[in-house]
Amino acid sequence: MLVLVAPGQGAQTPGFLTPWLDLPGAADRIAAWSDAIGLDLAHYGTQADADEIRDTAVAQPLLVAAGLLSAAALDAPSPDVVAGHSVGEITAAAIAGVIGDEAALRFVRTRGSAWPRPPRSPRPVWRPCSAATPPSRSRTWRSSA
Repeated sequence: MLVLVAPGQGAQTPGFLTPWLDLPGAADRIAAWSDAIGLDLAHYGTQADADEIRDTAVAQPLLVAAGLLSAAALDAPSPDVVAGHSVGEITAAAIAGVIGDEAALRFVRTRGSAWPRPPRSPRPVWRPCSAATPPSRSRTWRSSA
């Protein structure tokens, strides 16, 4: 039985895509996917630093692309089971044939780009309250824009 498990965000490290690009057809796939989603996956997977690839808009497509390359590189029959954690679920769906590779990458590119960004400056999202003021009435909600 062959089981493939795709990781979630946080599994990426600087340069982790480098050895994969030496595999037959891998660089061409990465180039085509990069064109399709408007993100230079080869650059981010080989040259970018940890801060650059921590950005959700970069990390998620990068991890899905790496997972798809990994599955394609196996010299084995189709997996019996696929699973994934967080964004790895999208990788698993593509490996299982539920969604196409390019569609999976477009989806996570859009999803990652829409992910909330932290505020540019520190802002309180709550304030202390006393026993006389219930928490539900003391919270100050602000947008991160």
